[in-house]
This record gives sequence, structure tokens and C-alpha cells, in this order.
Amino acid sequence: MIVVRDGQVLAKVAMPIAGLLADRPVETVAEEVAALEEGWKELGCFIHAPFMTFSLIALPVIPEIRITNRGIADVTEFRLMETEIRAVE
Repeated sequence: MIVVRDGQVLAKVAMPIAGLLADRPVETVAEEVAALEEGWKELGCFIHAPFMTFSLIALPVIPEIRITNRGIADVTEFRLMETEIRAVE
């Protein structure tokens, strides 16, 4: 994962194991992820975990829904789906 502005790398997290896993200590990776968050905020992106959001958009096992900046969309019906957030006690 990488954040770039005007050709300059602001932050990155290398994931050399199948493009999914890092091969460094968790503390190092956590610092890199925190730097990513600062980088995308610096670019004006305030979506929580945008890399995960973008990954889910293309996930082939859910071909009929997509996550958007407006919520979960039913792409076969071209409408936003109603969602409910429940508190866990």
C-alpha cells in the first residue's frame, strides 16, 4: 500500500508475501500503517481504511453489492441498501 503526491512517496507498507502480508515485526508495520493514515488524510481522504474499502469494492465473491462513499449499493437494482448499526453489549 502506498500514498503518493506529485510523484513523492508520503508513506508505504510493503507486503511481499502474496501481496497480502508483511514480513516485518508488527510494531514496524503498525507504524507504517499509521503513516499511511496520515498520508491519505494529508491528501484530503477521510474514509476509514480506504485501502480496505477499495479492496472490498472489487471482491468477486460479492458481485451484486459494492461499498461506495454513500453506503452499500445494490448494483443489480441501482440503489443504496438500507443498513442498520447495532450496539454490541
